[in-house]
Amino acid sequence: MEKALSLIKPLRYGERFPVGKTGKASVCFTDAGHILGSAITSLTFKEDGEEKTLVFSGDLGKKVSVLMNEPALVNKADVVLMEGTYGNRCHLNQRETIDELEQILKETWEAKGIVMIPSFAVGRTQEIIFHLVLLHYEGRLDPWQVFLDSPMAIKVTDIYDECLSVLDREDAAKIREMHKGSLKGFLPRLNYVHSPEESMALNDIPDGAIIIADSGMCTGGRIRHHLKQRVWDPKNLLLFVGFQAAGTLGRILVDGVKKIRLFGEDTVVKSRIETLNGFSAHADQAELIEWLMAIPDNPRRMLVHGELSSLDALSMKLWEDHKITTEIPYPGQQMYF
Repeated sequence: MEKALSLIKPLRYGERFPVGKTGKASVCFTDAGHILGSAITSLTFKEDGEEKTLVFSGDLGKKVSVLMNEPALVNKADVVLMEGTYGNRCHLNQRETIDELEQILKETWEAKGIVMIPSFAVGRTQEIIFHLVLLHYEGRLDPWQVFLDSPMAIKVTDIYDECLSVLDREDAAKIREMHKGSLKGFLPRLNYVHSPEESMALNDIPDGAIIIADSGMCTGGRIRHHLKQRVWDPKNLLLFVGFQAAGTLGRILVDGVKKIRLFGEDTVVKSRIETLNGFSAHADQAELIEWLMAIPDNPRRMLVHGELSSLDALSMKLWEDHKITTEIPYPGQQMYF
C-alpha cells in the first residue's frame, strides 16, 4: 500500500493527462460533487484513427448539497456509463429533510433517548455536523451532547477544513463567518472520541446524546457496539442518513427486522428507526436524468451501479418521458463500440 501511495500525485479537475506509453489515450477528471475529491472520469483514446471518449459518472452528487459543488456537466462522449443508485426515486427537498430531522430529534429528546447515526467517515459525517450546526444557530436544536465516535471521520473533517476553498462557496462562507473557517469547531458541545476506551464510556450516558459512528451501513466499525448497547430500548433512535445496500445490516434494520445477531449474541430490536434519504450524497432520479440529457450528440448510454429495480425504473423513465434508450449491462458482459 505504501508503495502504491508513493506513486500518487494530486491532479486538478479539468486537467488532462496521458495514460500508458503509446500516447493514444488520456484521462480527465471533473468534479462529481459526491464527496471531497470525487470525480467523473473521461477516457479519450484513438482507435483506427478515430478519437473516441468513454465517460464514467462515478457517484454523482446532488445539485443541492451542502459543502459540495454541483456535478460538472460533460460536453463530449461516445459512450456514457452512469450510476443509478437512486434511479427509482426522488429525494425530499433540503428544507423538508431538515424539518423532519428537527422533529424526530425533538421527539427523541422529549423521550429522554439516545440518537445513533451510522455514518460514512467521508462526506456524510461532515454534512450531518453542518446541518446540526445550522439547527443550533437557528435555535431549533435541543442541548444535545454530540459525539463523533470515529477516528477516521475526525481526521477527514480536518481535511475538509483544509479544503474549504474548493467546497461550495456559500457553505464555506457560513463556516468562516460562524467559526473562523473550521468545521470541527463549528458545533458547540461536539466531542471527539478517539480511543476504544472513550467509545465504551459512552455506554454510561443515559440520555441526551447524539452518537455519530461508522460504518454507514452498519457492516463494521463502532456503530455495531452502540447498537448492541442501545437498539433494544424503545426510547432510543437509530437514524439512517444514506442508502443501505441489500444484504447489509443497515438494510435489514430498515426493512424492519425484530432481532439481529451482534458479537455472537441475539439482540432484540425495539428502538425507533428512521431513514432520511434527503441526506443522501447521490443524485436522485430527476437529477440523474438532467445530467445525462445535458450530454450532447446522443451518446450510447449504459446504466450501472444500482440495484436492478432502480436501473430498470430509470431506464423506463428515460424512455417514456424523453425517448432516450439505455442499456443495463449484466455481470461479465463485454460491450463493444
